[in-house]
Amino acid sequence: VVYEQEGVFIHSLCGKNYDQDSLISGVLRVIEKENEVIVDWRPLDDTLGNSNILCAGKDSSSVVEWTQIPKEKCSQGADRPSSYEAEWDMVTTVSFKKKPHSNGDAATHANGESKWSFLFSLADLKSIRQNKKGMGWSYLVFCLKDDVQLPALHFHHGDSKLLIECLEKHVVLNESPQDKQILLVNSQNKSLSQSFENLFDEPSYGLLQKLKKDPYTVTMGRFSKVTNYIFDSFRLSDPSSQRRPPSEMADFLNDAIPGLKINQQEEPGFEVITRIDLGKQPEVSRREPVSAEEWAKNMDSEGRILNVDYIKRLIFKGGLCHTLRKEAWKFLLGYFPWNSTKEERANLQKRKTDEYFRMKLQWKSVSEEQEKRNSRLRDYRSLIEKDVNRTDRTNKFYEGEDNPGLILLHDILMTYCMYDFDLGYVQGMSDLLSPVLYVMENEVDAFWCFVSYMDQMHQNFEEQMQGMKTQLIQLSTLLRLLDSGFCSYLESQDSGYLYFCFRWLLIRFKREFSFQDILRLWEVMWTDLPCQNFHLLLCCAILESEKQQIMDKHYGFNEILKHINELSMKIDVEYILCKAEAISMQMMNCKELPQAVSEILGIESSSATPDSDTGEDENGAVLSCPTSSYQSISTPVIAANGTRDSTQQMSEMQSLAPA
Repeated sequence: VVYEQEGVFIHSLCGKNYDQDSLISGVLRVIEKENEVIVDWRPLDDTLGNSNILCAGKDSSSVVEWTQIPKEKCSQGADRPSSYEAEWDMVTTVSFKKKPHSNGDAATHANGESKWSFLFSLADLKSIRQNKKGMGWSYLVFCLKDDVQLPALHFHHGDSKLLIECLEKHVVLNESPQDKQILLVNSQNKSLSQSFENLFDEPSYGLLQKLKKDPYTVTMGRFSKVTNYIFDSFRLSDPSSQRRPPSEMADFLNDAIPGLKINQQEEPGFEVITRIDLGKQPEVSRREPVSAEEWAKNMDSEGRILNVDYIKRLIFKGGLCHTLRKEAWKFLLGYFPWNSTKEERANLQKRKTDEYFRMKLQWKSVSEEQEKRNSRLRDYRSLIEKDVNRTDRTNKFYEGEDNPGLILLHDILMTYCMYDFDLGYVQGMSDLLSPVLYVMENEVDAFWCFVSYMDQMHQNFEEQMQGMKTQLIQLSTLLRLLDSGFCSYLESQDSGYLYFCFRWLLIRFKREFSFQDILRLWEVMWTDLPCQNFHLLLCCAILESEKQQIMDKHYGFNEILKHINELSMKIDVEYILCKAEAISMQMMNCKELPQAVSEILGIESSSATPDSDTGEDENGAVLSCPTSSYQSISTPVIAANGTRDSTQQMSEMQSLAPA
């Protein structure tokens, strides 16, 4: 069962009075079988008992009722540090939610046959008729290829969007040119196992136009499930005769993001990177997470961090134990200054609480009529609600439809639109917020940490995508230095643009690792060690790990895209951190590091390797982040193959006791 929705009614028009419908409550399911997909609706009680038939007036669907969410729901999961926030309880609780219409408590009687049940194969579906927006309950009418029209299904509890999205994973739906309320089915079953050759159907160009218009929605909504996607386009009866060659499709993908094309020889100031011997990757190790005791020992009586560099190095090498994250992340993200006292941080939180709730009140006080006249706010809310409903529910903090975590997620994102109305909300931002909110367990702290994170990430979400273009070009530069042969192979398969890394970069690997692993990965990256753009070296580490399989099996354009996508949730975070650190050491020890690479990694001079722990090279130039500055913590080894050896210890390269 890939979709299930209760509260889907058939209006049978068999009520006693002319102005009443008899409402038959049922469950709608979409079921994947080995060779087909089935749509199945049946009454809640297969015998169609008395309780399944309800009567409602014809105009009842136009009634909209609103109710306040109880205080305990809004405050649950929010850790209030002081009574100060209680002054804002009124704002917090003015959170409205549409109330499902019950149609009354009375039930009428009918004969008990289950004559309304139906099911059909998706392969037999011809079209779907939708209701006009704003015209009562959302409903759908399925029309089959033999022109059989099934009873209209009315969605009393929610709308039909999730069902349409589910069906679009298996068939392509497009608006009829004659009637926008009708969705035409333009293909046969698109099962999860369908061939990747369908990527190159002629009308796939339509997706590329969507990619140009809204790359984030397409990337997050489509590339996230490449195996059951493939391009949102009309599929003709004989696609093989209409298929474009992979090389041409690769050009289309490049054209979809203007300026992305990686032809650096035409770029001003381009430095030709010839094959350079980087030497063998060193074996690196990881330590245990920073404990509460280690954290406390590095703090003075007023709450100042004594040795910031030391703490950052500890976090880089091992991450944080979970109990420390709520406090330490505020420093790592820049919400709390590293040199602040406890009193200064308490005063800061008080000011930020005021500021947050004033912004929250702005959108909370917008009436429904006002919102109708504010298309941007309306669009932001719609996108946010859609993304929040798709939040990863594997974490208990976000389980359930009315979970307080989901409510807070929505409210924080809406408030961010008030904070930065120009940027507003772009799909993918909820992925960056959900782990932060989970760790903070507090609405205000989560918001300001998210603001700090977005200060780092905002270029990823800007309309011109300049940040994404720059990162993809920089990644190509690093990968070419690391393994020019692999780069050449990717280019020969029309994959040299590395567009399959788009989602990795956009939301910092959020959908590639498990929820707990992403907490570890992010806190390591936030230390800004061992160099600038460490996330690009993480990309290199993942790609290098998959190089052998890609090349040995002669993967082409289709297979590379599919293979990279299917790595999601299968990557060992500790192994990749070790490998990325080893790559950074390789590059920083290179005597002939190209200037372009030095600039990407933030290394001031790369003409020679450092000859001492001070990070000075033979000419006296200083590396901005010498390897000795972070690789100096005694720790059990986690080797590059991901295995841990508790007996082997790293050498002490310098004393790192707190000042």
